[in-house]
Order: sequence, then structure tokens, then C-alpha cells
Amino acid sequence: MNQSTAEIATPLAGRYMAQLCKHFQHKLPVTLDDTSGHIAFSIGDCRLSTADNRLTLSLDSPDDTQLLQLQDVVARHLLRFAFRETMQIVWRPA
Repeated sequence: MNQSTAEIATPLAGRYMAQLCKHFQHKLPVTLDDTSGHIAFSIGDCRLSTADNRLTLSLDSPDDTQLLQLQDVVARHLLRFAFRETMQIVWRPA
């Protein structure tokens, strides 16, 4: 299993987590509570958590190619929702 993580400082961490989960729940299995979420993509899993104005994204995927795809999908959607702020998403191996 290939894994990566990104931590993003934002005062709207909970809002973005909820937006991502609600956006994908129409097509994918999603769970969401006040401080965490999970999106089950066909190419891997995205776990989200919030604490202290920080959004943490943790991805698991079967191979490098699918992990890169998953990083791209999650990042593109998050940046679309966060268009009002300058956000840097840096993926690190987990």
C-alpha cells in the first residue's frame, strides 16, 4: 500500500473537509463527523481530519500511479473549494 499525507493550515479546515466529503458522497461511499471524514475512491482511500485550524489529508492507494491520481483529484477539488485563499498542498510519503 502506498501512502501520502498533506497538512494544510487554514481557519476553514472543518468547512473544507465537509465540502469535500459532501461533494463526493453523491458518487462514492463517504463518512463524516465533526473532526474527521473518509472518502472511498476506486483508486484508494482519503482520510481527512481537522484540529487547530489544520486540515490533514491521508491517502492510501495500491500503487504509485493510482496514488498520484488520487493526490491530483483531492488537491484539484480542495483548491476549487478554497479559491478565496492561497493554499499550498504538499504531499509527503507516509
